[in-house]
Amino acid sequence: MWFQVTSLSRGAGRSAPAAAAYRAGERLRDETRNAVYNHSARRDIEHREIILPGNAAATAPDWVRNRSELWNAAERSELRRNARVAREFAVALPSELSAVARTELARTFAQDLADRYGTVIDLASHAPRPAGDPRNFHAHLLATTRELTPEGLGRKASIERSDRARRGQGLLPAADELKWLRAHWAGRANEALHRAGLEVSLDPRSLKEQGIERPPRPVLPMAVVQLERRGIATDVLRDLRANHPYYAAQRERAAGVEVPLKDVEAIQARARERWLAYRAERAQGPGSSHRELPPPSRARTPTSDRGEGFEFGD
Repeated sequence: MWFQVTSLSRGAGRSAPAAAAYRAGERLRDETRNAVYNHSARRDIEHREIILPGNAAATAPDWVRNRSELWNAAERSELRRNARVAREFAVALPSELSAVARTELARTFAQDLADRYGTVIDLASHAPRPAGDPRNFHAHLLATTRELTPEGLGRKASIERSDRARRGQGLLPAADELKWLRAHWAGRANEALHRAGLEVSLDPRSLKEQGIERPPRPVLPMAVVQLERRGIATDVLRDLRANHPYYAAQRERAAGVEVPLKDVEAIQARARERWLAYRAERAQGPGSSHRELPPPSRARTPTSDRGEGFEFGD
């Protein structure tokens, strides 16, 4: 199952209006940066909707239902230069479901999140790209980091607080909260699959917890995947596909060979070292037609506000 939680930090150069514009396929202005992000040409948006907490919907100001006003308000509510301006929950929607059932599943989970944390959820469901995997239905749930009040965005939501603060309030540690979220999403998805009469189900446990000796599929850097889609080869993807244990195991299984799980951490460290050496060599050598790209990271986090360019993991 693919389920990912990431944060959008101003310190990392992220912008909430930019992220919302890309995910919803709209044209939005970031008033803080005086920049316009126009993704209205996108044709893969299946559904977009702003969802409010049930206990705050009746008293919420009207502007929170406007995508541009909502995310510019989220930016204005944060004063620190490195503030977290949004949080994203990204999920793979079961391709076995109908479009109506996928939308209902995504909407139900978004409402669950809004009610649990008291935040506003900007939901956008995406269909597969023509050149991509035809099963790649997925949803982005962009959440405010602050709770919704009758006056607007108030205090930081519980999911944004430190473990120390969470303990003082009797809440789960962040790691346990993430496990709960994964299990809750799997439960919602399985309910939808069973209602559709399908005998398939999602397992929220990791491969290791399931006792499966198979390397997880890596999340490839979004920027280099986009370059590859345009026919531009990169050393990053070449190295990952040559050295990552997931692809090595695939090749060996295709040849009828069963191999044990390899050391993912060591291979990722070597790939990062090669990438840094490659960047240093590029900086000293002649110019190249390839644009500068961020190094691959062990964190499963997109490198820009274009969030579905990476490949899904297990």
